[in-house]
Amino acid sequence: MNTINTLKLAGKTALITGGSRGIGAAIAQRLASEGAAVAITYSSSPDKAEEVVKSIQAAGGRALAIQADATDAAAVVQSIEQTVKTLGGIDILVNNAGYLAVAPLEQFTLADFDRSVAINVRSVFVATQEAVKHMKEGGRIINIGSTNADRMPFAGGGVYAMTKSALVGLVKGLARDLGPRGITINNVQPGPVDTDMNPASGPFAETLKGLMALPRYGHVDEIAAMVSYLAGSEAGFVTGASLTIDGGFAA
Repeated sequence: MNTINTLKLAGKTALITGGSRGIGAAIAQRLASEGAAVAITYSSSPDKAEEVVKSIQAAGGRALAIQADATDAAAVVQSIEQTVKTLGGIDILVNNAGYLAVAPLEQFTLADFDRSVAINVRSVFVATQEAVKHMKEGGRIINIGSTNADRMPFAGGGVYAMTKSALVGLVKGLARDLGPRGITINNVQPGPVDTDMNPASGPFAETLKGLMALPRYGHVDEIAAMVSYLAGSEAGFVTGASLTIDGGFAA
């Protein structure tokens, strides 16, 4: 676990949705290493979620795993309530749970459209609406968007790009709602990142690397580092922003 600025988030509590693997797990471990008590939600990977919790606890941190389907608004609300009840509050919400469906327009189903919007947009709104009820001044909302909000260079990704673009408008508007309360809200927009879902050795990797200024995939720890910055006091003047970390994919 990261040992730099170990106590930066001491006394803070964070909830990371979709935190059982990939980018979400890296964020959970990074924030925990900086002193935060961490809750993660998972949909269908209890074993992986428990691995994340145990790794944090083994390093002396506090962690909690909560089963919550991001398409279920009631479950999303309950995950916030359980975090507050068990860990004593919520200071940082990282909306990381996401869904990617890619298909030609003629073959794209309404079920996938609805699921994309439910997870990538609606769950972000629901979790944010509930979390800010419990947040004090200095609260942080951080959404994991995508560089595809700015650039979608291949066919079949229109709905995904639409949902991530929606987050750009959402944070601009909610920054106005939350600013007077001293709560910031921002997006982090990753490009291709080496995960189980999109491995750097996968079938699309060489094509994607050919679109980037830095011809490599990002690492989950690099995304977690940007989230860590936004979660800390140094980012207190950053709100309503979409920060791209994509190796020049959208350049």
